[in-house]
Amino acid sequence: MVSLAQLWMPILAAAVFTFVASCLVHMVFKWHAADYQGLPDEDGARAALRAASPGEYLVPYCSDYKDIAKPEMMQKFKDGPIVKLTVRPAGPPTLGAAMGQWFVLNLVIAFAAGYLAAHTLPLGASFLGVCRIVGSVVFLAYACGGLSQAIWMGRPWPSAFRDVLDALLYGLVCALAFGWLWPR
Repeated sequence: MVSLAQLWMPILAAAVFTFVASCLVHMVFKWHAADYQGLPDEDGARAALRAASPGEYLVPYCSDYKDIAKPEMMQKFKDGPIVKLTVRPAGPPTLGAAMGQWFVLNLVIAFAAGYLAAHTLPLGASFLGVCRIVGSVVFLAYACGGLSQAIWMGRPWPSAFRDVLDALLYGLVCALAFGWLWPR
């Protein structure tokens, strides 16, 4: 059996490789550039939303789901628009904090993959055996969120599929890191 202490290097390498891959995806290849677009009257929308405190909002909104069936609510849905909106605090973007949190998430996912691999694979497991387990776990960890957002929150499917491609890439780089550094 492999202990988690023996996997600190593959866990750290997988987190770093995933972080670098995500930087390439978003800053160099920019395949998520098409995920968002501007509003027709951005200045007017900003003025209208300025009074909203940070949080998540739905338009049209009803506080009790039983009210969705009411004719006036159904009309609001028919008339549109239907919006899920996140309002963040005013101020410059805090890219450093977000990137730090992203790296911690990468570490947590790599740790979870390492935990599962340590309990399912023996010392000296084959490169492909390690890649299969770790890559599958990491892929699922990153892919399911985007698909869930498409199903429940109306995120456009092309954006969700790009998230799945990200997950495939992250699963691959983590699998390679673990396969390469697996204790022999």
